[in-house]
Amino acid sequence: MQDQSIHVSGARAPTRRALLATAVTAAAGLALGTSAAGGARSASGPAGPRTTLPAAVVTNKVYTVSTRNTSTSSTYPRTEFRGLWTASVLNIDWPSRTGLSVAAQQTELRSILNLAVSRNLNAVFLQVRPAADRMWSSTLGEPWSRYLTGTQGTHPGYDPLAYAVEQAHSRGLALHAWVNPFRVSMDANLTSLVASHPARLNPTWSFAYGGRRYYNPGIPAVRAFVRAVVVDLVRRYDVDGVHFDDYFYPYPVAGQALPDAAAFAAYGGGYTSIANWRRNNINVFVRDTYAAIKAARRRAAFGISPFGIWLNATSSALGSATSGLESYSALYADSRKWVKEGWVDYILPQLYWYQGYPPADYDVLVAWWARQVAGTRVKLYTGEAAYRVGDPAQPAWQDPNELRDHITKGRSVPGVAGQAFYNTTAFRANPLNAIGILAARHYARPALPVPLPHLVSARPWTPLIRSASWYGSGILLTWEAKSGAEPPTHIAIWRWESSGAAVPNIQSTATYLRAVRRRTGLTQSWRDTGVVRGRTYWYLIQSVSQTGIDSGNATCVFVRA
Repeated sequence: MQDQSIHVSGARAPTRRALLATAVTAAAGLALGTSAAGGARSASGPAGPRTTLPAAVVTNKVYTVSTRNTSTSSTYPRTEFRGLWTASVLNIDWPSRTGLSVAAQQTELRSILNLAVSRNLNAVFLQVRPAADRMWSSTLGEPWSRYLTGTQGTHPGYDPLAYAVEQAHSRGLALHAWVNPFRVSMDANLTSLVASHPARLNPTWSFAYGGRRYYNPGIPAVRAFVRAVVVDLVRRYDVDGVHFDDYFYPYPVAGQALPDAAAFAAYGGGYTSIANWRRNNINVFVRDTYAAIKAARRRAAFGISPFGIWLNATSSALGSATSGLESYSALYADSRKWVKEGWVDYILPQLYWYQGYPPADYDVLVAWWARQVAGTRVKLYTGEAAYRVGDPAQPAWQDPNELRDHITKGRSVPGVAGQAFYNTTAFRANPLNAIGILAARHYARPALPVPLPHLVSARPWTPLIRSASWYGSGILLTWEAKSGAEPPTHIAIWRWESSGAAVPNIQSTATYLRAVRRRTGLTQSWRDTGVVRGRTYWYLIQSVSQTGIDSGNATCVFVRA
């Protein structure tokens, strides 16, 4: 991610909803251990008098329901993308330094995934190609990353991406492989690369600029090679997505021109403007990469986190009311076109500015990006600057509520489907308790993945509750989830206290969502220790596919703890 503070100039607990389900919509289900109606607490509350259950509801009987509630909740959204960027370049986040043992690297990675779970996030972007190197097994010639062992090309002793996917999925997290497409090295010298590096074997493919080295996007062979690297990754690994950051052509350096005149002369075709040619190079690359990913793994999402400003309104009537650096003209990244053409599944602009910042007001940009995705199938997530919290140079970032208010704003804007935080180190450090405040306000419940029906819209099998009874220190819920034509990847579990007056509808919010578990086999169990012995509860479960599509029905059961 780019520290965007250098590219702009200028000045500087809601209440819980009540249960909406009221109508009996269940078809008869399987009876569990008993079919006799039992006592329940009355509708007057947990302390109310005992009553006999209504005839419509039978304790420990499994009901199948299809009717859905229609009300939504901005406090507890049913679906929301909640991501965390974990950077490996320069060992920013992981590994914390080079040369750690395999066990130490894996311990650190598990700690990051546990951090995400503890804050009710549901996705991690792991940077596995920081600089034309890799953190997975491949035969395409790129070396193992120097940020693992300290020496480029040295095998780390395990497969980091395979380990990350397995560990993330076991925790119910999505794992997106974060790829920097064109950066070759953090220094400019070709000889700093291993002799077998593709950039050294093809010395005309890259150029030095601003003290670093980059692949030239204007060379068709370069674009084809990087695309092949991405395809190799998605074919070998069950990643939930591929993620590009904001580096296409490099950020401009004062007094330096991009050294790509020779490539323009060779491959410029009918272009008379080198700027338009550069933009087309990136457009073609994004378009073709999207198609290649879908051909290799159609369920894998493809998304990009561009610089937050496309064009200012002073440059285009379609631009935003901002006055900062423009990615369209500075980076040759026509991010608006990628959205309108459907070349990405999600767009995650880096909105690393505070609310009211004159050159790039966060609220203005959220609204602008929401207008761009309107009418498209592209999902919008906002990139949040956890690393800016506590910045002494800007008083707004010394307000512990700034990030909290960003999420409040995003949830009020139609089209915003989630957010991601940069970076992991800052997110963990939690300066000013800003992340704690944000999580308490907005992430008190987990959220299901955002549906991407244009990838695969088929519904997975409805999971069937097999039993729910007191076991040890809680209720042990057991279910069966078949893997049909569209396999389920998650099981969503709702639970709430109730008198059992009516069989509930499928829940449209996460108000009572207690857990989201990775589907690992035909039969699974989960123990709920958050119940009180003697009280009565509804449990309701659904399955969810890798593309976020839920089962058409749900099953539910009314039990006494």
